[in-house]
Amino acid sequence: MADVGERREYRMEELAEAAGITVRTLRFYRERKLIRPPRREGRIAWYDDAHLARLRTISALLERGHTLSGIAELAEAFDHGRDVGDLLGLDAPTEETPVRLTPEALADVFGTEATPENLTTALDLGYLGVDGDDIVHISRRLLEVSATLVREGIPLADVLTAARRVRDHTEALADVFTDMVAAHARSPEDAERLRPLAKSVVEAELSLALDRRLRKQE
Repeated sequence: MADVGERREYRMEELAEAAGITVRTLRFYRERKLIRPPRREGRIAWYDDAHLARLRTISALLERGHTLSGIAELAEAFDHGRDVGDLLGLDAPTEETPVRLTPEALADVFGTEATPENLTTALDLGYLGVDGDDIVHISRRLLEVSATLVREGIPLADVLTAARRVRDHTEALADVFTDMVAAHARSPEDAERLRPLAKSVVEAELSLALDRRLRKQE
């Protein structure tokens, strides 16, 4: 075992022992590309804490009933997902609280609905970003609402499809508000100050619209 700066590195046997698996299993995971290639120094392969975290995630997901094929697809989605810096960046939400999750914690939230397809859709929508082996959801409120709808029996794919439609409508509503304020030469500071009023109007109108829809179903 070696320390490079603050990063710990492991030989294959040391990594397997730390992860609680056999060297043979580690080789199998590497062949399946479930972990990224090690750093090589001559004939020595060096693994680091990121490899260890990924191996522990694989073990946790297997315990939760995920297959190796499914884990491989999830790993590929994580590896090619939007970086959390791009997700938040200069457009970090002012009122929403981002949530950091491990892949196994995400699996606990959504169970079998945490599929590669659904994960990719969430990444495309900008709900999720990747930070190393962790995942960041841009909004605790949206995460909790999505999880509740899934527990109520609505497939996550349908929740995400609805979210995309809601996104389109809310972008249009935001345009209505900002255009109205700009038309009267209001400053960006005024727009931010009046923001709660826009939210109140949308919430009230949505409540009234739901009333109308639910009455039709009676």
